[in-house]
Amino acid sequence: MQPGALEPSAWVQRWSGLVPAAASVLDVACGSGRHVRWFAARGARVTAIDRDAAALAALRSLPDVVVVEADIEAQGWPLPGRQFDAVVVTNYLWRALLPTLVASVAEDGVLIYETFARGNETIGRPSNPDFLLAPGELLRATGALRVIGYEDGFIATEPQRFVQRIAAVREGGAAPPRRYPL
Repeated sequence: MQPGALEPSAWVQRWSGLVPAAASVLDVACGSGRHVRWFAARGARVTAIDRDAAALAALRSLPDVVVVEADIEAQGWPLPGRQFDAVVVTNYLWRALLPTLVASVAEDGVLIYETFARGNETIGRPSNPDFLLAPGELLRATGALRVIGYEDGFIATEPQRFVQRIAAVREGGAAPPRRYPL
């Protein structure tokens, strides 16, 4: 495991202020659960999905965490129709799932997404284009949401990587308009 591997992504940390205390949070392809722990420590009710039983084992004892072991690529979406105050995805891309992820964001909820982008094949893994976002792909996939933050580029600090990341909200009918701190 790399140093800092259990630290939450800086992108997730930056935008987690949009997630209220006691919110319902979905962490998709959660792996060892760095973001599960981050949000659970802030009082959120977290649903953690991954196909790796060993990675999920340590999360099963956390309070207010529901663990779902599922291979969403082979078996389909295990939470049809469910919506969450926040949907978090990092270092994972399954294009067929993008519309479901957007639909899983509740009214006034937030999608925080960060994964590898085209160009990463020039510096390491992943290098398969199936796992690299095309320029602007997250913007197009989240068209039903209001984009609060978006980046598409190269991170020069170690580990170096090309990424695309977005923070987007599903606006409700709140008046006056909600303020989203940058």
